Amino acid sequence: MLPHSGPTGLAKGLIIAAPHSGSGKTLVTLGLLRALKNRGLNVISAKAGPDYIDPGFHAAATAKPCINLDYWAMGEAAVLHSAQIHSAEADLLIIEGVMGLFDGPQGAKGSTADLAAALELPIILVIDASRQAQSIAALVHGFTNFRQDVKIAGVILNRVASDRHEQILRSALSSAIPTLSPVIATKAGIHGDAVTLSRNSDSCFRDNHHAMSVQIFGALRQIDSLNLPSRHLGLVQAQENQQLETFIELAASGVSRETILDMIHESAVHLKKGDNSSRMLLSPLGQTIAVAQDPAFSFAYPHMLQDWRKQGAEFKFFSPLADEPPPAADAVFLPGGYPELHVTKLTSNRSFLDGIRSFKGVVYGECGGYMVLGDGLIDANGQRHAMAGLLPLTTSFAKRQLHLGYRQLKPLTGPWNQPLRGHEFHYSTIASENRGDPLFYALDAAGNDVGPIGQRIGNVMGSYAHIISAAP
Repeated sequence: MLPHSGPTGLAKGLIIAAPHSGSGKTLVTLGLLRALKNRGLNVISAKAGPDYIDPGFHAAATAKPCINLDYWAMGEAAVLHSAQIHSAEADLLIIEGVMGLFDGPQGAKGSTADLAAALELPIILVIDASRQAQSIAALVHGFTNFRQDVKIAGVILNRVASDRHEQILRSALSSAIPTLSPVIATKAGIHGDAVTLSRNSDSCFRDNHHAMSVQIFGALRQIDSLNLPSRHLGLVQAQENQQLETFIELAASGVSRETILDMIHESAVHLKKGDNSSRMLLSPLGQTIAVAQDPAFSFAYPHMLQDWRKQGAEFKFFSPLADEPPPAADAVFLPGGYPELHVTKLTSNRSFLDGIRSFKGVVYGECGGYMVLGDGLIDANGQRHAMAGLLPLTTSFAKRQLHLGYRQLKPLTGPWNQPLRGHEFHYSTIASENRGDPLFYALDAAGNDVGPIGQRIGNVMGSYAHIISAAP
């Protein structure tokens, strides 16, 4: 087993990415995290981009918190600092990418590749090989050479149909580039060519990464039973999946059996040192913050709460689903989540609703929390449910419409006075609205005008935007 942090005092890291969404990188990441943990490695994880759901699965696999590293929203200084602090006591940091490797916000940096280049970490590419044969060589060649500042350390072939299919894929990759020398790798009865030029080292990656290896780390068979249930915002949340532990162990068993874990581990490099002086912190909502936390209100970024805590904020968690009123505090934070799935219960929870209505400090809601602060919520069947009635807003799932994208936010009225970065991801629409004061003026990632969003009346405020960070 490799030493914990090496001479630099920093953990080693790598990134799991894919050519496109749906390639299986989340499943492979979960299996890899648990497989390495089962071998006694102190492994910790992060998720690229604006995602609340996958980090819950990572945390279940490692028994450690998972943070988000969003290059577009947070900037290079913040993602590097967060990665360093998060992995300070770990042997290995594994970061799951978002979408396809080079996919990101239009007209701005923010892809998994951009994150990898900023952190100077190698990438393992998970390739859905289910409908590929010799053409896989062109795909790997293209992804490996597309950007000079991005290093593809190796590939994991996913959804391989048979031994014969695996042989075709390995043969295509080993013969694609004549200068590559084949190295025979054997793992648990699997034989094939690992395409490689040299052993991995940090100095080699920093100075001449294209002289390094592109290796085949494994070939995973399609296991149809390993499918996580999903709903309209993505996977069903980890805390709702009663079979999750069994699922993760099955994934780990497959990864252990059909990949070369030692090679994967050895491909990692130390995190680079960074300057934290330019990092901007998001101001907390108050000195003491009552934070809603249950399956209806679960979309709170750990890095944001950590930043608030570093600035002296204290948290008191409560459950609206358990009909708990907000505890005494300076502010209430209602994060996003799935209130629409629990709307009947929420509308009858008088202690919670009365507690929110009578709260004297700042009341701030994001997305699902914003919806609950409104007058009503119309469910998918067209039935209206009364909400807190603190903002003149009725939202609806009767006609679902996807709203998705990054947001550059200029606060127009409290609780912040600094430029912010956030994102929207929801299917609900505004059925009726008598606007209070708009909360933010918004642009998308490319700088296109989105207009005023959210609203505030007195001490109550919110919007559909999930805040990620102070603008870098």
